[in-house]
Amino acid sequence: MPTTYYISNNTLSLEELNTIITENYPLALSEEAIANINKCRAYLDQKMETETNPIYGINTGFGSLYSVKISTEDLTTLQENLMKSHACGTGDEVPHDIVKIMLLLKIKSLSYGNSGVQLQTVERLIDFYNHNILPVVYTQGSLGASGDLAPLAHLCLPLIGEGEVFMNGKRITAKEMLTAMNWEMIKLKSKEGLALLNGTQFMSSYGAYILLKTAKLSQLADVIGAVSLEGFDGRIDPFNNLIHIVRPHKGQVNTAAYISEILEGSELIKQPKKHVQDPYSFRCMPQVHGASKDAIEYVEKVFKTEINSVTDNPNIFVDEDLIVSGGNFHGQPLALALDFLGIALAELGNISERRTYQLISGLRNLPPFLVNNPGLNSGFMIPQYTAASIVSQNKQLATPASIDSIVSSNGQEDHVSMGANAATKTLKIVDNLERILAIELFNAAQALEFRRPGKSSDFIENFVSDYRKEVPTVEEDRILHYDIQKSIQFLSNYQFN
Repeated sequence: MPTTYYISNNTLSLEELNTIITENYPLALSEEAIANINKCRAYLDQKMETETNPIYGINTGFGSLYSVKISTEDLTTLQENLMKSHACGTGDEVPHDIVKIMLLLKIKSLSYGNSGVQLQTVERLIDFYNHNILPVVYTQGSLGASGDLAPLAHLCLPLIGEGEVFMNGKRITAKEMLTAMNWEMIKLKSKEGLALLNGTQFMSSYGAYILLKTAKLSQLADVIGAVSLEGFDGRIDPFNNLIHIVRPHKGQVNTAAYISEILEGSELIKQPKKHVQDPYSFRCMPQVHGASKDAIEYVEKVFKTEINSVTDNPNIFVDEDLIVSGGNFHGQPLALALDFLGIALAELGNISERRTYQLISGLRNLPPFLVNNPGLNSGFMIPQYTAASIVSQNKQLATPASIDSIVSSNGQEDHVSMGANAATKTLKIVDNLERILAIELFNAAQALEFRRPGKSSDFIENFVSDYRKEVPTVEEDRILHYDIQKSIQFLSNYQFN
């Protein structure tokens, strides 16, 4: 049986999140979480029996309708109407891996006992997760403030028998799913719909997913850059530690040290060079890759805080006998971080394409376009076009979403983060980066063949040997689309020891 992960107040790291997802750990609530949830719900039930004043979202309307008082007998209908009316998502469907993270992070946020939900509501979300019942959620519809309202509405609709889910590989209605599982629909109590919809779990799940993918691609950028350096007959001097300790940005120092390490023992890097300097795309890998690493580290800190936070509204503080309306649903920290991450990843792609361009330029005793008999063969001319096209798209996608805000809810929600748009476009950037790096590796491995019989380091030779099992050397023109696709798949499947 897989290890059960118990939801508690303990800090959840991105590494733990990755393990939970990839190892298919089932979820359960800790005794601490159960006690917190029950204590908060009991407090709210007692409060509603005696409270006559309006409390936002609990016995009032929502958004600019906050001044409309709702009668006690209509509180369940109020919450159900909220769920239905806010399910206005459109566009592409959210990838299943991200939906699963959304469920986990919503459960985590509700477990702290500041949201007023019923225990059975949280346990049903856990049932969805553990049985791999994934609600159909759409990518468009969230402003990234008041929480990710539309996506979270679609995520939670199946609790009340509405919406659609994927179950056993089939898309079915929530009612069909409840019947198949012999489950009753959840009867929402006061505030529950708002607690489920208010939150940043769409943005934070995208961010977590992107960061997990980014960690590997950042390392691959260094490795592939080192293969390109060898293929280009580059110099080792720019990676000398002395250069970097006098400008000790952490990412820069670590990049230089890592590239030096994986080139250790290379015959090619040690051979005499006619040129005294390399182009920036080779020489400045520590500075450029390193700056992106530092940006990634900052973004990781932001998301680690967010996935361990309460992000709905209002928040309930039982011990202080307070229900406080605030703005923890506002996605500004995530929007800025996602935009920063998108820029950092776009730059890794930008410098990668420049190395590809240098490799095909007929410099340093490499044939034009890395092919024998150029002219008859076009060789690697057009993969660089493809990389350049993708790099250009990334530059467009890297335009910050967080600098925009559109007034909503009759002016009540007058500043929003647009963090959801930042999230979806940053996923496109990271997928594009994988394609750009795959094209660089395709070129770099080809360039390395023209340096034979010289050998690179054991690490580089083993890496390229693994790649060659999937993508053979290009001897004459062939349809390179298939090679590029295999290169992308190679990077997607590659695992560092």
